[in-house]
Amino acid sequence: MKFKKIGWFTTGGDSAAIDLLKIVYSEIKSGFLPLKIAYVFISKEPGEGFFSDKLIQIAKEEMGLNVISFSALKFEPELRKKDKETWREIYHEEILKRLDEDIDFGVLAGYMWITSSKFCNSLKLINLHPALPGGPKGSWQEVMWQLISARAAETGAMMHLVTPELDEGPPISYFRFSLRTPEFIPLWEETEKKLLKYHLTGLKKLEGEENKLFKKIREEEVKRELPLIVYTLKYLGEDKIVFGSDDLPLDLTREIENYIKTGGYHE
Repeated sequence: MKFKKIGWFTTGGDSAAIDLLKIVYSEIKSGFLPLKIAYVFISKEPGEGFFSDKLIQIAKEEMGLNVISFSALKFEPELRKKDKETWREIYHEEILKRLDEDIDFGVLAGYMWITSSKFCNSLKLINLHPALPGGPKGSWQEVMWQLISARAAETGAMMHLVTPELDEGPPISYFRFSLRTPEFIPLWEETEKKLLKYHLTGLKKLEGEENKLFKKIREEEVKRELPLIVYTLKYLGEDKIVFGSDDLPLDLTREIENYIKTGGYHE
């Protein structure tokens, strides 16, 4: 079997970044994912953070992966303050010089910097966005509030190609789930009363991310995001997802719901 080579791009900002790399590496080792990690690029250098240091150590020592560290925070900090667009172009130009192997595609896995246009156009990069194709844009927190404000009946998440336009890249895969199940209905009723009294701005101030509906939507989404990433990588490796195909995006809801029921990945 021919293994596709991928680049892994991360900032290593939290334990989730480590867990994601561990799970994908484990599924590669088990043979479920027909991939090879050519390198792990991390936008920090040793000593810049607890989680990033741990990720570097695990990737190098436990996994034996090629790790490329290049600090974003330490690169031209004055230019970054004055002209973010120019800094972004120059920083990512420097990253491209350091990448020492050709890849089939790259995965942004907790990579916390907006990429430059040239970077997007030089590499095929995929990223997770916590909304359905055509759904709300912005951070996951902004997406949650937009769903509540719109009284959305369903939501989901997608993997998409990264383009210079933030969150605008063409989707390649997604899942969806209902926000009107018996678990959700009383939370909507409770939140609706608060929205009538305080409006969205007031609700954010009053409860913020502790709002029960907000928490429940996020909880249901998060438990589906990891299998979305894994199945998307699998199908990219097997050419069931082909960049630019007319068949995209691919609906992976069935695979993901099956994963939640059984607790495992299936061919």
